[in-house]
Amino acid sequence: MLDTLGAELRKALGLPGVVVGAALAVVVPAGIAALSAFSLRSALDSGRAATLADPSTVDSGFGELGIGVVGAAIVGVVIVSSEYTANRVKAGGGRQVTTTLTATPHRLRVLAAKFAVLTALVVVLAAVAVPLTLAVSGFLLGDHAQSYGDHPARVVGAGLYWLLTAWLAFGITLLTRSGIVPLVVIVANASLVSVTYLLARSVPAARFLPDVAGAQMFAREYHAPDMLDPVTGGLVMAAWAVALLAAAGTVFVRRDA
Repeated sequence: MLDTLGAELRKALGLPGVVVGAALAVVVPAGIAALSAFSLRSALDSGRAATLADPSTVDSGFGELGIGVVGAAIVGVVIVSSEYTANRVKAGGGRQVTTTLTATPHRLRVLAAKFAVLTALVVVLAAVAVPLTLAVSGFLLGDHAQSYGDHPARVVGAGLYWLLTAWLAFGITLLTRSGIVPLVVIVANASLVSVTYLLARSVPAARFLPDVAGAQMFAREYHAPDMLDPVTGGLVMAAWAVALLAAAGTVFVRRDA
């Protein structure tokens, strides 16, 4: 198993998509948090708070982490989709999954190694990106900043949200053998106009969708009615992820490569 883990880790770190996803996970939320915090501080210092849609700083930094999750999702997608991407014709036109399963015929072992590598990478990314984003926001807000040390549950919740989103992306990609579907869904819902967020504002049952439920672990300014509490939201998102991973693992083991 250790050999398989080592092989999957080396493979993942050598994928350009993983490098891009990691860079986006760190740079994007911190960059957006910096712009947002600078603009908010300028408005507050100049007495223009009344012109802002939301002059509160309680969610500063945390809100940007919902966008940064795209980087973690890309990592989850690429670790799987790279196996099903056809090589160049000059390289034989085959797919990496054939070589992977030839070298390690035990499919559950391969899947477990990929899952472990993904989990480790996203945990490291979250451990860097979440505190960095909050620190940048707090620094630029100055005296207006909230003390993030008073909200450790929200900090951990943001990290868990990233991890569970990466697991969902991993599972969807494994089921579809393509990175297009999970990327479209996750990027759309991490954008400024989230489809599931809009749905949650008018359809009560939408609060049980994975991203809506999971966001309650760290987002306090989620303007939709009857949202789940943070613990329940996290459990709902985790249930979605586990169920999807179980289904994807079953399909991966049973169908042809």
